[in-house]
This record gives sequence, C-alpha cells and structure tokens, in this order.
Amino acid sequence: MLLTSLSLLPAEAPAEYGDVVLNRFAEKEGMRPVIFPHWFHRIRFRCKVCHFELGFKMRAGANQIKMNDIIDGRFCGMCHDGETAWSVENCDLCHSGKAGLPPGIFGGHETLGPGRW
Repeated sequence: MLLTSLSLLPAEAPAEYGDVVLNRFAEKEGMRPVIFPHWFHRIRFRCKVCHFELGFKMRAGANQIKMNDIIDGRFCGMCHDGETAWSVENCDLCHSGKAGLPPGIFGGHETLGPGRW
C-alpha cells in the first residue's frame, strides 16, 4: 500500500519560484551569465522589497541592469554591499551560468540553483 502511494509522487517537484538568467549584457562584457535565485530571495523577502523599494520592474526582461548600477548601490547593490550581503568582488557567486544561456526564467528543478551548471 505504501509503495503504491509513493509511486504516485512526481520524481522531481517543480520549483515554485524559478531562477532568472540575466545575460543581456554579461557575455558581451566577457562575463558568464548571472543566475539570480528568485526563489531564494522570495522566501526571505516580500515582493515589494525588490519590486518597489529597490526599483525592479515586475515584468521579466524589463530591467536594464548593468554592473555600474550595482556598484553604485542600485538594484542588487542595495543589499550586495559587502555588509548586508556579499559585495561585487565575489563575481563568480552571481556570474555562474553556462556560456550561451539565454535570458529568461527557468524552474529551479531545471537549473539546480546558482553555480551548479
């Protein structure tokens, strides 16, 4: 009976909040694509923190985020300042995607999260 019940469960659960690949500018500047773990941030913060207070638009692909913005304390740089969270000197923590990844939103079950490409 228990084996029958377990066989009905899916092999992999889909991610509720997927990973976001940012590659509009990264590879053009000689960096790997950024893997932003939306799910990880979403379980810790309400939507309004990033999508209102930090200025991220609510539509995928609508944000023109460049490294200078982050260094200047905008977008990700509001928290990734070396005190609240790691700073921009830790490039590989964000720029962890495989070369050629298109920008977009992918399920965490497909990407296995940041740095595991």
